[in-house]
Amino acid sequence: MKKLAEKNPEKLVDLLHERLTFERTSVKLYDRILRQMEASEDPQVRGMLDTMQAYRDEEAEHQAWLEEQIQALGGDANGESEMSRLVAQEARGIEQVILREDVALQHLFHALMAAELVDNAGWDLLAALAEEADDDDALDSFTLRQAEEEDHLEYLRQTMSRYAESQVLGGRLQLPTEP
Repeated sequence: MKKLAEKNPEKLVDLLHERLTFERTSVKLYDRILRQMEASEDPQVRGMLDTMQAYRDEEAEHQAWLEEQIQALGGDANGESEMSRLVAQEARGIEQVILREDVALQHLFHALMAAELVDNAGWDLLAALAEEADDDDALDSFTLRQAEEEDHLEYLRQTMSRYAESQVLGGRLQLPTEP
């Protein structure tokens, strides 16, 4: 991450704070959805638990990794930045949907998919910056996490597609069990 931080380390820390804020939010969102899934009596929903737990754990790993990177660059992982405040404000709507108790699981998946779209865009930006700075180490770290986020997004797309197929075209709902 040294090459990437050469010109403006404070701004890089700001962008990493933005990612960190979103990863912290993602962990909360996954925790909420997992609680509802665990309470479900639907075997298909319960069949998704291992995958969703793995994705939640990856979000937590991303959070821990970002905290380490911010600290390595001299930043305060528990502090705030301009971008972290912005992303926290942007995420409030998604949080309001997911953290309510009376929301159907299908709608929770939809809100989580929206969060994953934003998450993917954030990692994509960091990867593009690392590539432009010719920082191969940072690029490898960012693209690894970006690929994991893409897996999360694709799984949620499949889930939402199957809900839509069942509701619009009729037939039995077949939720994905494997990514």
